[in-house]
Amino acid sequence: MPTLVLNTNVSKDKIPEDFLQNTAKLVAEVLKKPISYVVVHVNPDQMMSWGGTSDPCAVGTLGSIGNLGTPQNVKISKVLFDHVKDNLGIKSDRMYITYVDLERANVGYMGTTFADM
Repeated sequence: MPTLVLNTNVSKDKIPEDFLQNTAKLVAEVLKKPISYVVVHVNPDQMMSWGGTSDPCAVGTLGSIGNLGTPQNVKISKVLFDHVKDNLGIKSDRMYITYVDLERANVGYMGTTFADM
């Protein structure tokens, strides 16, 4: 169940209408997961400061069962950072993403966990 949560000070009205759908497709592709499992959650209009300024910035978390690790995260970072820069105008030096490799037993879905599916 890949989940990308992105917190940003970019205002909601500056986020393209298709950003969630396009980002979900991108996450599915880079993680090699079915899009039916991908969740993208964007929190716009956050009160945030990076380096003492309120220029556009973001912090995010990408959790997934597998398909994360040092070589994968480098590739994923390139794709996601470029995507966010192109669509939200956030420079790569004003954003970070934390990657979390989730244990199957710790992800609940459809009344059970992925360890039981």
